[in-house]
Amino acid sequence: MTDKLFGGINMTWLKVLIFAAATAILTSVFLIVPIFKNTSFEQMGVTFEAWILFAVIIMSNCKKPIESALKTFVFFLVSQPLIYLLQVPFSDMGWGIFGYYKYWFILTVLTFPAAFAGWFLTKKNWISTVILLPVVLYLSSTSAYSFRFAFAHFPYRIVTAVFCLLQILLYMVAFTKNKWQKIIGIIIPSIIMCVVLFATAGNLQTNGTMFLPDSPTLTDSAVVVTEGEGIADISIASIGEDSMVRVQGKAYGTMDFTIKDGDNVYSYSLRIYEDDEGHSQVEINEV
Repeated sequence: MTDKLFGGINMTWLKVLIFAAATAILTSVFLIVPIFKNTSFEQMGVTFEAWILFAVIIMSNCKKPIESALKTFVFFLVSQPLIYLLQVPFSDMGWGIFGYYKYWFILTVLTFPAAFAGWFLTKKNWISTVILLPVVLYLSSTSAYSFRFAFAHFPYRIVTAVFCLLQILLYMVAFTKNKWQKIIGIIIPSIIMCVVLFATAGNLQTNGTMFLPDSPTLTDSAVVVTEGEGIADISIASIGEDSMVRVQGKAYGTMDFTIKDGDNVYSYSLRIYEDDEGHSQVEINEV
């Protein structure tokens, strides 16, 4: 099966163009149709997991490195702007949505040298293993992060987590010959996944300074008053017209705090939460 998928297809220019159009249409559906919002399918238009697979399919079905580079480059040159074009009638941004294409155009240019080198995966030797390492690094870290997110917000991101893991196993079967290559190909992503899971566990990433919603002008007398330990440590970061507080998050949730500045008392509510992209966010509201 893997020999047919990675090497058994006559990847003509017509098939490259049809493949580019088909993946663009599918991605646009995932980005436009509301039922796919905040799912792993919507991620197809934002992150690289699926596009890595598409690129590997094209590269492995080319006969020479330069053919691999040209056809992969054209695949992305057609598919990516087409995704934005199909979204224009459905987006509040209209044609302005093409502002995001700059990022993908840079990646499209980079696919040329990447696909030239990537063609050597078909040799199934130690060079292939070395070429696979960056791909495995990305897929394993993404899989680990997605699994952690899915555990906290099931079933969100579970498809991404499993999809990345299956890609790693698929490449190990398709592009390695001897057992040591396969063992290394399994050990490395396993280590990466463990490191990522350990490093991101409880990592709120909310340390920073914030302006207060009512923009008070604090003085040297200002102090923060909280009850108990709460979900964060809050302190005065700056005073005057640009008064700010420093928030060092410790857990998700909400808490109330007060700033006393002489005869003035300011009351606020702090909320720390994880958004749909898996990032920790801090919100301060006036009470």
